[in-house]
Amino acid sequence: MNREYRQTHFFDMLLNPAEAEEMPPPPVPESEPETEPEEEAMLPLAPLAVEDQQQGRLPQEARRALIALMRHGVVMAENKRLLFEALCRYRAGIQEHLADMNLRLLLDEKAGIAMLLTQGGDGDGDEEGASLINRRTLSLYDTLLLLVLRKHYQERETAGEQRVIIDNERIETALRPFLPLTNSSRGDLRQLNGALNTMKDRRILGAVRGEDDRYEITPVIRYVVNAAFLEQMLGEYTRLAERSGSETNDE
Repeated sequence: MNREYRQTHFFDMLLNPAEAEEMPPPPVPESEPETEPEEEAMLPLAPLAVEDQQQGRLPQEARRALIALMRHGVVMAENKRLLFEALCRYRAGIQEHLADMNLRLLLDEKAGIAMLLTQGGDGDGDEEGASLINRRTLSLYDTLLLLVLRKHYQERETAGEQRVIIDNERIETALRPFLPLTNSSRGDLRQLNGALNTMKDRRILGAVRGEDDRYEITPVIRYVVNAAFLEQMLGEYTRLAERSGSETNDE
């Protein structure tokens, strides 16, 4: 629901300008010269007026949850249970607030995930200027890692695993067929670590306590890459990698 608010100056609330113009100026005694009127002292805003201006439609609990969502992009019930429950409880009001900024709330209560997404394209061709979320293009290496993680997650989820864990060795093995496309070697740990950090920043990967070389693939990845797109992209990159490898061998 769109609401229009009219900002009113404090002195306008005390005295209507239209009425002020109709009031005659006070008489000046003839025996005293005219003097400049003294400036009115600035009166502090009444506490009630300040409080009224700060009131919003969402309760404080919902505001805290909304701020966390906008700051991180993802709120997971496993790590932030109270914030996630607040997002669920005040879903309607939060969605209404986000809609004014061309954003929307994706809420998966079963998986325990809340994500901040952009609204669908509005056809004006200026998506970046109309949204608070800027689109970022992944590097080829990051894209391949994302696809590898999504493939592993899909396989383990189908097998019935509740938590999907992957280690560095399995990741390197899965990336190996695509290395001809990235101009990277198998032992390029700096690039791999940088890509893994990108996935952790985006809440696609989570740390496994006490094990630096293992990661938990979070359900967030389901909403980043769907199954149909995964198969299509993996097939295309596999063909490109095989072609690139054969050309290198011919040389």
